[in-house]
Amino acid sequence: MKNRGMAFSYNGKSSHYSVFLYIIGFMFSHSLLEFKPVLAQNSPVFACDITSNPGLANLTFCDASLTVETRVNDLVQRLTLSEKIGFLVSGAGGVSRLGIPRYEWWSEALHGVSYTGPGVHFSGLIPAATSFPQVILTAASFNVTLFETIGKVVSTEARAMYNVGLAGLTYWSPNINIFRDPRWGRGQETPGEDPTLTSKYGAAYVRGLQQTDDGSKDKLKVAACCKHYTAYDVDNWKGIQRYNFNAVVTQQDMDDTFQPPFKSCVLEGNVASVMCSYNQVNGKPTCGDPDLLAGIIRGEWNLNGYIVTDCDSLNEIFNSQHYTKTPEETAALGLNSGVDLNCGSWLSKYTQGAFNQKLVNESVIDRAISNNFATLMRLGFFDGNPRNHIYGNLGPKDVCTPENQELAREAARQGIVLLKNTAGSLPLTPTAIKSLAVIGPNANVTKTMIGNYEGTPCKYTTPLQGLTASVATIYKPGCSDVSCNTAQLDDAKKIASTADAVVMVMGSDQSIERESLDRVNITLPGQQSVLIAEVAKVAKGPVILVIMSGGGMDVQFAVDNPKITSILWVGFPGEAGGAALADVIFGYYNPSGRLPMTWYPQSYADAVPMTIMNMRPDPATNYPGRTYRFYTGPTVFTFGHGLSYSQFKHRLDQAPTFVSIPLEEKHTCRSTKCKSIDTVEQSCSNLGFNVHLRVKNMGKISGSHTIFLFNSPPSVHNAPQKHLLGFEKVHLTPQEEGVVKFNVDVCKHLSGHDELGNKKVALGQHVLHIGDLKHSFTVKI
Repeated sequence: MKNRGMAFSYNGKSSHYSVFLYIIGFMFSHSLLEFKPVLAQNSPVFACDITSNPGLANLTFCDASLTVETRVNDLVQRLTLSEKIGFLVSGAGGVSRLGIPRYEWWSEALHGVSYTGPGVHFSGLIPAATSFPQVILTAASFNVTLFETIGKVVSTEARAMYNVGLAGLTYWSPNINIFRDPRWGRGQETPGEDPTLTSKYGAAYVRGLQQTDDGSKDKLKVAACCKHYTAYDVDNWKGIQRYNFNAVVTQQDMDDTFQPPFKSCVLEGNVASVMCSYNQVNGKPTCGDPDLLAGIIRGEWNLNGYIVTDCDSLNEIFNSQHYTKTPEETAALGLNSGVDLNCGSWLSKYTQGAFNQKLVNESVIDRAISNNFATLMRLGFFDGNPRNHIYGNLGPKDVCTPENQELAREAARQGIVLLKNTAGSLPLTPTAIKSLAVIGPNANVTKTMIGNYEGTPCKYTTPLQGLTASVATIYKPGCSDVSCNTAQLDDAKKIASTADAVVMVMGSDQSIERESLDRVNITLPGQQSVLIAEVAKVAKGPVILVIMSGGGMDVQFAVDNPKITSILWVGFPGEAGGAALADVIFGYYNPSGRLPMTWYPQSYADAVPMTIMNMRPDPATNYPGRTYRFYTGPTVFTFGHGLSYSQFKHRLDQAPTFVSIPLEEKHTCRSTKCKSIDTVEQSCSNLGFNVHLRVKNMGKISGSHTIFLFNSPPSVHNAPQKHLLGFEKVHLTPQEEGVVKFNVDVCKHLSGHDELGNKKVALGQHVLHIGDLKHSFTVKI
C-alpha cells in the first residue's frame, strides 16, 4: 500500500497522507452531501434493498437462491459501459436505478481492524477494535491455530463494524512477502523469512477471516487479500524507491522462495483476492504482467476472486516506470494482464479512452467487474439487509470484548522470544524484588507497541504499567526518544545502581523502520547501546534487555556482556504488550516464541546491497546469500532460536533409513545415473513416510515447545542448506512426555526447484534435523 510517510489528523486518528489525498479526491468527485452520511450513518451499505424498493425483487441478480454466476451475468448485462467502468476502482460507483450503492473496497485488517484506508472509521459508536501484535511477533508463536483464531476475531469485529456503517467487507490483508533482508521497513508486517511458515500463516489467517460459521464453502465472512505479489521487499533504501524498482529474480528463487506463500494463499486458503505490487520483476511491472496475473494466479492457481492493484500502481507504471506511452495504454495493459480492480482512480479516468482506441475489449471489462461482483455476492452484499442474515446480530457489543483482549495478550505472550538467559536471571520472583528500575525510550510507549497498519486499540498496557502491576518500579526513559541522540546516563545509572533488578526496554519504532522507510543500519539507534552498556556496569542486580522492533538488531555486544543477563525480543507486541512482557519476566508465563527471521551482524548490512534479490550465495563475488536456508556467514541469532524456562528433550521414535521411489522399467534413470527425478512423474505421487518424535519437559515449569522438522537435501541444483518441512507446538507439564507426528510427502516436502524452476526430488542422502537430533536417510529409485 502507498504511504509516503506524511501524517495528518483525521477524525482524531492518525492516518496516512495518501488516504487524505484519496478522501479529498473522493469529496471533490462526489458531492459533499453524498459523502458525509457515509461517515455518520449507523446502517450497513448493501444492494438489493427490497424492503425499501420492492421492484428490485424482480431482478435476477437480487435472487439469493440462484448461483453466483447466474446473478453476476444478469447484473453485468444490465449495465452501460460507463457504469461498468465505475466498478473497476476501489471507490466504486453506484447505480441507483438498480439499487446498487457506492462501495469502498479499501479496508485493512493486518492485525486488527485498521483505520488505514478510507473503508473503516471509528466513532463514538465503536471507538476502537482489538489490536493484536504486529504480524512478525504473532508468527514467532509458530502456532497455526492461533493464526486462524486471530483471523476469526478480526473478521467478527469487522462484521460488527460493517453492521453499523463503520467498515466494509473487503480487507487487503495479510502481507505475505518474504522478509528477505533485515533492513526492510515492512518486514514487521510479514510472518518472516521462511516460505513454509509464511505459507502456513497466510492460509490460516485467510481462513480465519473468510470462513463462515454456517459451513458454507462459497460464502465469505469478510474477503481477505494476499499481498504484495510478487518479489516485493524494497521500499526506500538509499533513495531506491519501490515505485520503479526492478527486482531481478532467478526462476529458481521465484519458485522456491517468493511464490510459495501466494500459491498456498490461493490453493489452501482460498483467498478472495491477490494484490499485485508496485515493483517490476525482471523488467515487467507486476500489475502489467499477463504471465504473473492471468497466467499464474488466474490460470495455474484458479483464483476464486479478484486481482487488485496496489494503490496507484497504474499511475506508477506510467509516471515512475515510464513503461507505457499513454495513460490509456496503461489502463489497457493492467486490464488485459488480469487486473480486476484498481486501488485509485486510474481505470475510471482512462478505460473509456482505452476502449475508444480499441486497446481493450468490453469483454475484458466484463471479466473484471464479474470477478468483483462475484466477491461481493459471496459476501452477501447483494442479498438485501445483512441484519436479516448470518452475522446480522453483531454490533458494538462484539468489539473489544474481554475475550478478544485476552487473546491479544495471549498472542503476545506466545510470540515473545527469550534470546539469552543467564542461569538464575529470569524469571524474576516478584516477592524478592523490592525495587525494579525500568529504563528505556520504549518502556512507557503506547502507539509504538501496535506497529503500522494499526487501528485504535481497545486500551493500552505499556511495559511500565505491566511491570508496575507486580512490583514497585522506578522509571527513567534514558533517551528522549528511540533515536537516542543523547543518552541521559546519569539518571539511568543512578536508579540502576540501587534497584534489585533492571529492565531496559529499547529498540525502534515507525520513525526507524516502516513502510516507505528501510533501514541502513541494523544496530540499535543512536546512543542506545551506550546507555545499555553504562547501565549494565553499575547495575546491582540482573539486567534484562528488551528489544521492541519489527526487524532484527545487531545486539552482539549485549550477547557478549555477562552483566546483561537476559535478552527478550517482543516485536511490536500489540495493545496488551506490556502485560504480556510482565507475564514472561515474572514467570507467570513460560516463554515459547522462536525467531521467524535471522538476526545478522551490521557487517552484513555494510557488505550486501539490499537490491540484490538472489537468495543463493555466490562464492565468486563473496555474496553470502540470504536467510537461514542459504546464508553462510555469521549471525547474532539464527532463525528458530528461542529459549524457555524449561528444558525439553527429544527422542526419535520412527523415521525411515531409506525411501524408494518406484520407476517404470523404461525410465531413463534406470540406465543413467540421475541426481534427481521430476515430481510430476506418476511414481512419485502419494509417496510419503512418518516421523514420530517423543518430547519430554525436563523442567519444573509447564510450558509450550515448538518442534521444527528441517531437512538438508543433497547438494544438487543449488539446494538450500536446510529447509523447514513443518512445525508443531505442544504444551507439556513438568516431566510430561508427548508424541509429535509429522507426515512427510516425498514430492511435496522433499522436492526443490532446479535452476530452470522445474520441481525435482534429489536422490541420495537427506538429513532430518529435529532440535539437536539428526537423522540420515537415503532417497533412491
